[in-house]
Amino acid sequence: MKHLAAYLLLGLGGNTEPSAEDIKGVLESVGIDADEDRLEKLIGELKGKDLQELIAEGSSKLASVPSGGGGAGGGTSAPAAGGDSGPVAEEEKPAEKEEEKEESDEDMGFGLFD
Repeated sequence: MKHLAAYLLLGLGGNTEPSAEDIKGVLESVGIDADEDRLEKLIGELKGKDLQELIAEGSSKLASVPSGGGGAGGGTSAPAAGGDSGPVAEEEKPAEKEEEKEESDEDMGFGLFD
């Protein structure tokens, strides 16, 4: 991801065909070491392709992906007809124990501004 981000930054800066050295330079300027294998794979995948077209194509693909919302919310669902609600009740009990444990660890004998 960091290699792609550097590639895109170079593209925004006007470099339409960033080289591996260009990308390494961007990454090293912020103290990140480039991974040679990933860098070569990225350069190979994007060689000769227009960034704007790739972004537009990716955006159209993302538009067709469901992004949640509008569904049934809530932590538990009603059991199916004839279903057993036993496991749901068992799952709730450990969660209550964890909450109690977290509450007891919060104070630890001193306040934030003491």
